[in-house]
Amino acid sequence: MEGQRRLGPRERLKAMTWVREALLFAAGIALFLFGMMRLSEEVQQYLSNVRIRQFFRLAVKRPLYGLITGIVTTILFQSSTATSVLVVGMVSAGLMSFYRSLAIILGADVGATVTVQLVVWKVNALSPVIVFFGGMIWRFGGERWKKIGEGIFYFGLIFFGLELVSMATEPFKESAAMQSMFRLADHPLLGLVIGVATASAVASSAIPITILVVLAHHGVISLSHALPIVFGANIGTAVTALLASLTANVNGKRTALSHFLFKLIGALLCMLALPLFMRAVTVLSPEVPQQIAFGHLLFNLFIVTFFFFLLQPFSYLVERIIPGKVETLPIWPEFLDEKCLQNPEAALEQVRKELRRQMYLVKRMCVGSMRLISRFEEGRARDIRYLELVVNNLKRELSRYLMKISRGGLAGELSGKLFAYSGIADDIERIGNHAVYVVGLVRDKRRGNIEFTKWAYAEIDEIAGLIVQNLEDTVTLLDGSSSELVSRIFSREDRVDRLVREARKRHQERYHTGACQPDAGPIFVEMILRLERMSDHCENIAEYARDLK
Repeated sequence: MEGQRRLGPRERLKAMTWVREALLFAAGIALFLFGMMRLSEEVQQYLSNVRIRQFFRLAVKRPLYGLITGIVTTILFQSSTATSVLVVGMVSAGLMSFYRSLAIILGADVGATVTVQLVVWKVNALSPVIVFFGGMIWRFGGERWKKIGEGIFYFGLIFFGLELVSMATEPFKESAAMQSMFRLADHPLLGLVIGVATASAVASSAIPITILVVLAHHGVISLSHALPIVFGANIGTAVTALLASLTANVNGKRTALSHFLFKLIGALLCMLALPLFMRAVTVLSPEVPQQIAFGHLLFNLFIVTFFFFLLQPFSYLVERIIPGKVETLPIWPEFLDEKCLQNPEAALEQVRKELRRQMYLVKRMCVGSMRLISRFEEGRARDIRYLELVVNNLKRELSRYLMKISRGGLAGELSGKLFAYSGIADDIERIGNHAVYVVGLVRDKRRGNIEFTKWAYAEIDEIAGLIVQNLEDTVTLLDGSSSELVSRIFSREDRVDRLVREARKRHQERYHTGACQPDAGPIFVEMILRLERMSDHCENIAEYARDLK
């Protein structure tokens, strides 16, 4: 048509180049996020590993240890957001006090700067080699080496994604559009907003900051434009943890808010002293990419220096902003004293106390899982997962302690007590496993948009009510055996077995009459069976207690 101009060969080629580079850029970001997510998941699976658990054991002792823990964990995760969300979850679950979490959060922010430094050192250029060797170890290595290879593969994938981003941005260094876009960010506050928005959108400060480093390598962006975006990106990464805390308890919300305030106050102070901050960075390096990386590092070191010695009064301030009291549950055994091993009877008494605490934690897991059946909340489900880590850890420590007691050679009553306590520890752990399984079923129910009938919910409520009573009595039973408590547990267990049989029969009737969704059946039946098994293990513990008496 007249008035419409057809694109010439050069213009079409230019347009195709823009499309190709945009797709390459998007692919790089996607690989970066996927690699970071998978690496974080792999590392978190090792939280039950002795070394990782030792890190967190040290973290709750002194703020300095917490700072180091945050740095190390974030380097392993390659994401401060992953560390922050993990810490918020642990605080919310009651496994760590709010005050002890603050130093870990500060350390996480310092650890996050390592990724950017690696980009400056052009580790991303070696990423294909890292991905290749990681993949080969993952594919052909032994059982132990497969996990290591998988971690290396995802680590390489992070930087391979950044290499694609670098390749995609290189043709734009001569682009007038790109240069004009950065001229729009001449005002530092606008750059701050850009950084906040970008990091919040991708849930990572590493992405926008490493992109700035890549652009600086190509001469596209100056230090004065980059630094406000760096400050804003640091604020933006705290927004993700803040959103994650919406389903957390009081202490979880406090930790997330503290992280946000650390970043916000630090960014505002650095913005006020921006000319001085720029001079400090330029002294450290003449190269703009390295200056941006040093700016990211100095910003977080400034926050650590400013807040580290003010953690106590700062925690008091945040507690006033978000009032409330939350119980903190120690991750490690409280009663397993090595000094008592010289006296087997005293040592077994310490075991009994620890078993009671373990049972109390499991009761919390079970009650939490039952509440999720009618209303699922991801934050509450996460709390149960963290409690499981503690319960499993206590089981390992109890088993080791009982093994040490047995080396002294026990006879008679003490030998029977050791055997019973070992069995009780196994039963307690299995109750917790069933609680976790129920959470998984509830999650499947939600994902499949499956609804139970009102009759099904009523049946679950009746069964769950009896089980909660059995759990409470089992906790009390570990304070000291009681014939009355044992009888009550046995009686309720019989009722639970009968109610589960009747519920399964009634469900079949509802299924055949079309009163319930077909997909609801397997989940409902498996759920009530898991609840029944919780009660079975309570009965086992009651039998051990009866025999001991």
